[in-house]
Order: sequence, then structure tokens, then C-alpha cells
Amino acid sequence: MAIDFNPSRGATLGVEWELQLVDAETRQLRQDAREVLASLPMLSEGGDIPKIRHELMESTVEIVTDICQTVGEAKDDLAATVAELRAAAAERGITLACTGTHPISDWRDAVMAPVQRYADLIEEMQWLARRIQTFGVHVHVGVSDVDKAIPIVNALSCYLPHFLALTASSPYWSGHDTGLASSRAVVFGQLPTAGPPHLLDDWAAFEDYMDTLLRAGTIRSIKEVWWDIRPHPDFGTVEIRMFDGIPTPRELGMAAALCQSLVTLFEQQLDRGYTLPRPAAWVVRDNKWRATRYGLDAIVITDDAGATAPLRDDLYELIRELEPVADRLGCAEELKVAGEVLEHGAPYERQRAIRAEGGTVTDMVDAAIMELAQDRFVTLGEVAGAAS
Repeated sequence: MAIDFNPSRGATLGVEWELQLVDAETRQLRQDAREVLASLPMLSEGGDIPKIRHELMESTVEIVTDICQTVGEAKDDLAATVAELRAAAAERGITLACTGTHPISDWRDAVMAPVQRYADLIEEMQWLARRIQTFGVHVHVGVSDVDKAIPIVNALSCYLPHFLALTASSPYWSGHDTGLASSRAVVFGQLPTAGPPHLLDDWAAFEDYMDTLLRAGTIRSIKEVWWDIRPHPDFGTVEIRMFDGIPTPRELGMAAALCQSLVTLFEQQLDRGYTLPRPAAWVVRDNKWRATRYGLDAIVITDDAGATAPLRDDLYELIRELEPVADRLGCAEELKVAGEVLEHGAPYERQRAIRAEGGTVTDMVDAAIMELAQDRFVTLGEVAGAAS
């Protein structure tokens, strides 16, 4: 089975950001995506890839950038769409937020979006799919040659815990603390074709594996392979799907900068004749679990022999390594936000800090709304001050 890969010109960017529709009064999720999208026909219906579209549940809208060259361009693109979405939502008593799960809403109250492929997914996966009232961010980075795609996917799999821990934002599920940094990683990861990427030798092996899955009836399209990192042949990109819902635009810029810098570094290393790292599958799975459970406090495995290191230390080292690449790409300032997250707390830590200081789960929703609107980290005191 031949799968054509449409090479990109440089490390282009595309970002998909899944946003929550939150009732301005009750702070529960609103299942009104259809009405909101209908009020924005120029964004939801125009072009081959609409700027705003349905996701699986009616509590979610996904905003999508055009093909961008820089992180700054991608952030500006998203900001323009969010502004129009926010205005349309406000007319209906809806506000916006983004965390991997909504802390207080119950997944059993979710309404499925009126899209046939989602109906097919629910029919096939049943309870596994009906639970997916979750929110994430996907970052596409352009790859210049088909022969680079699989080595880059393999190398990026070393960084699943880094991607997840920096953005983990779903410790709460249906009003209860799960004890995890990211419950979304578990809920979505239960789908049969989700989870860490299948580590392969080259593009031919990827084509053979997709052909096998299609013949076996495991998938009906390669788009149903929802790996945490996957090649996207039509776009000519590697798509990093490991991020939890990201609350602030500045953290979203951080995620995009991290992805663009890593892919660019790996492209350069391949051009110089280097062989990229390919971790053992058990290491990838174990490290993802460690970040899912412990977030930034995870102790991750650093080689196939079982050596370990604190993830925080590994992240500081990674940021330093990527600084020259990010500087050349024009995203050094966005990459620096990773240091701010390490210092002030990832989203899951900020949520738990609100609870530890005597706040409620509803206060967490208020904080997420403020963080998105004001593009900064918010404390319980600021939430209380805004309410008074």
C-alpha cells in the first residue's frame, strides 16, 4: 500500500486548539457548539480546512490555524479566531476555557456532535468513546522529506513525558481528584489505536503496517490511528498530539516552540548524517505513565538499561539545548515560557494549589476562564477578588 507524503517547505506550523464552551453562570459545560458554529459561518464553513469546527462532543469547538511559518504567526492566527469565537459565545451566555478535562462537568451529560464519523466512532467504541469529553492541543510541524518522517516520530517519542508534564491540566474528573496529573491521557489513551506511536524502521514499514491494520479491519482509514505522535501524510507534517488542553496562549506558544525546535534539530541532524535516537517501546510506555501520574515530579527513564533522572532536570537541560535552534526560528521567547512553568507550576499544579488554599472545583473553572482571557497564571486570591 503506497501512502504519498506531501513534503513541507521548512518547519511550517499548524496548531489545533480544543476549547471548552462554559456556561457563564453555572460554570458547567454547555453542549451548544452547533449554535455557536452556525453563528460564525465564515469561520466554520469556509475553505478546505475551516478555522473553527466541531469536535466529538458539543461542549467543544476546535480552532485551527492556517499554515504558519513562525510561532508568533500561529499565536496571532489563533488569537484572531478566539476573539470572534468569544464574541459569538458571549451572546449566548457562554465563556471559554481550556483544560484537559472540565473539573466539574460529568461526561455522561455530554452530547455528541452532529458529524457522521463521530457517530460511527461512538457505535464502534461505545463506552470508550462516550467518555471522551476531553480537550487537547495538536501541533503539526512540517517535514521536508518522506524519509525523515518516521525517524523523527521515533525520536520525538523520547519526549512524550516532557510534552505531557509541561501541559498536564486534567487532575480532576467529574468533580474528583484522580491522583493523576493528566486523566485525559488515560481516558483518550484507552482507544485501541491511541497511545504511543508504533516504532518503525522507515516509511515503507509504516505503509506496510497501515495496510495490515486496514486488511484486519482494525481501522477504516489511517486517520483513525490516533497515536500521541504520528506522521500526517496529506499535510507533510509530524503531528504531536500528546499535549493536554492548554489554558493560556503563552503556554500554547511554548508547546509550539518546543515542537518546532525539536523537529528542526532532528532535521538538521539527519541532514548531517546522524542517526536519531529510537527508544525501546517499554521505555516510551513507562515514561508516558510516569508523566501521566506524577507530571513534572516524574522520575523518567533515560536509556534502555533503566537509568533514571528527574524530569524537571531533564527539561531544564532540553530547554538549554534548544535555545540556539529556537533563536534561529524566532521562537526563543516562547520557549522560555517552559522555564516559567517549571518555576510557577504546570496547569495541574495550579489547579491543585487552588484546592489546597481552600478553593473549590468551581474556583478552578473560574481560574481557567481568567487564564485564557488574560493570558497569565491566576491564583485563588485573584479568582476571589474577581468574584467580589
